[in-house]
Amino acid sequence: MKTLGLAGGISWISTLDYYRYLNEGINAQLGGLNFARCIIHSFNYADIKKNNDNNDWAKTSAMLREACLHMQRSGAEAILLCANTMHLVADEVQRALHIPIIHIAEATASAINDEGLKKVGLLGTRFTMERDFFKDKLGDAGIETIIPEENDRAFIHATIADELGKGIIEETTKRRYLDISHKLIAQGAEGIILGCTEIPLLLKAGDIRVPVFDTTYIHAAAAVKFALEP
Repeated sequence: MKTLGLAGGISWISTLDYYRYLNEGINAQLGGLNFARCIIHSFNYADIKKNNDNNDWAKTSAMLREACLHMQRSGAEAILLCANTMHLVADEVQRALHIPIIHIAEATASAINDEGLKKVGLLGTRFTMERDFFKDKLGDAGIETIIPEENDRAFIHATIADELGKGIIEETTKRRYLDISHKLIAQGAEGIILGCTEIPLLLKAGDIRVPVFDTTYIHAAAAVKFALEP
């Protein structure tokens, strides 16, 4: 079994889900007392958010690079950046490593292709929705992406930081997310990507009438597959 390095704490809430999914996934395959071999570097989310709010992606990239290099030196054989937004600098960080970063958007694109969908709605932080790093990976896989309108993007971005990242779940917030999702479906979305690792705390499969893609679970499943490959 390969050892996985997790760049977590972005937020710690979703890192808990990563740890659970990895261990459950390994155990489902191997049984007994077999669980994931992993190394976790947990950031202080406030440091990362300050950089991002200041558009200082170079500093965020440097922090991630240092953490990933440390995990690589400690024996990690692949890296998980445990947040969709952090993949904005994934290619930069990858260039400093000799082990792979398992890319969350590539894993998500594969899951969408498995469902045969060609057009999806993307929910996430403002960076994930508005920058191209996630959408380009989907486009490479033949998938068209649509995002919410400006006011809805601002609402999603704010609630991820102020509520979901703190483990706060509000019914009114869930209703707004559902309304946003339904508007994307009306525009032709055949599925909805929960493109922030905290959004699955709020929305689940079955809440929406089209397929829902939980990027946290999909990412962890891809890591389990990698860890168990010969």
